[in-house]
Amino acid sequence: MSRLDGAERGKRCGRVERGTKETSVVVEIDLDGTGEVDIATGVGFFDHMLAQLGKHGSFDLTVKTIGDLHIDSHHTIEDTAIALGQAFREALGDMAGIHRFADASIPLDEALAQVTVDIAGRPYLVHSEPAMAPMIGPDYDTTMTRHVLESFVANARICLHVHVPYGRNAHHIVEAQFKALARALRDAVAFDPKVHGIPSTKGSL
Repeated sequence: MSRLDGAERGKRCGRVERGTKETSVVVEIDLDGTGEVDIATGVGFFDHMLAQLGKHGSFDLTVKTIGDLHIDSHHTIEDTAIALGQAFREALGDMAGIHRFADASIPLDEALAQVTVDIAGRPYLVHSEPAMAPMIGPDYDTTMTRHVLESFVANARICLHVHVPYGRNAHHIVEAQFKALARALRDAVAFDPKVHGIPSTKGSL
């Protein structure tokens, strides 16, 4: 794996290349973008979810993954989420001046997703969602949503709480989570004019 493009105020970009015997992944993200996305993982529903993350987070996001889909979609989704978390962390830079904390509640028809985030420097995930159909489309196992969030959180080093108190349709339950995550991240990484330096009494995140 190679990391390129250091982050600086006014240009908060991350680029990660991750290569294993199972997958080849390239992720590029600009936290100060306009929501332009170019996503191709070979897993259609996952592409749709990553597009939600970029669009509603106002992040310019490019993801190109080639994976061992002849086995199943697990490695492709997992490794993409790892690289996405690493690129996000790189783009954050020293995190000076950001809001740090944010939350969002997003409905999608009958489903509601509630997301709270702390750009804390410490990974922690709390996740709950209703029982739902096991598959969305031919290749997205719905148990992978939690694993995507686990992989992203571990590598972005953020604290994330995701709660879906109700919902019936699997597509809606998962998509609401990605949209709420996008909006919470957008607000958390935005600059706060009242914050000077690192938003922590420790002096670092």
